[in-house]
Amino acid sequence: MRDIADLRLTNILLAVDDEGIARVTLNRPSKRNALDLATIEELIDIFTTLPRAGVRAAILDAAGDHFCAGLDLVEHHREDRSAAEFMQVCLRWHDAFNRMEYGGVPVIAVLQGAVVGGGLELASAAHIRVAGPDTYFGLPEGQRGLFTGGGATIRVADLIGKARMIDMMLSGRLYRGPEALSVGLCQYLDDDPAAKALAIARQAAQNPPLSNFAICSAISHMQNMSALDAAYAESAVAGVVNTQAAARDRLAAFASGAAARIRPTE
Repeated sequence: MRDIADLRLTNILLAVDDEGIARVTLNRPSKRNALDLATIEELIDIFTTLPRAGVRAAILDAAGDHFCAGLDLVEHHREDRSAAEFMQVCLRWHDAFNRMEYGGVPVIAVLQGAVVGGGLELASAAHIRVAGPDTYFGLPEGQRGLFTGGGATIRVADLIGKARMIDMMLSGRLYRGPEALSVGLCQYLDDDPAAKALAIARQAAQNPPLSNFAICSAISHMQNMSALDAAYAESAVAGVVNTQAAARDRLAAFASGAAARIRPTE
């Protein structure tokens, strides 16, 4: 098992604080944090390691003014890959994003500036997305003569629906602000998205790790199943999670009246 300290990262910064919250920062600001193959490989290494390293939540953010401008088109043009070679690149993207979505560690994305193309595919693999006032979302593949290859047909279509995704790709339509929030591209719109994401990460980090693992992996798996299979799988996961020691302790606190009540704060 690799340790966080063993990771050799060039395009991504990684730090873990005393609360067990990892900060994963895309660090190619001069490229608007476009994703070259080396960055994808680093994402695979990071999100393979974090679930096994005791990390309780992860914040995914980016240096500079933009979250991610998508596929590094300069590298793509320079490499002049064959269809088979580019298919293998896409499979590495899928590997990276699947490890985020299914890894069991809550991932909260801090979004600013451009979240377009592969950048939106990356953001959609996070469990929670917090956008700032300058954030805009797009899928410009049609205008570039391209097609999505990192899971947009799976995750973005799931977030906003097939019709909206097709519109974005055909027309170049951008979403931002309250409209982006209303269609589901983000769950929060905040003037200080980094602070909001940290608050969410801290809240999630207080949950039992097994509960978070189930929330951040089992739900996605169940969405891929038939209703009958999902019901069976949900029952099995609930049997394990709902009888863990941490659940028993929290239920005892609730039964004794010591647990905080669930009620609106405003």
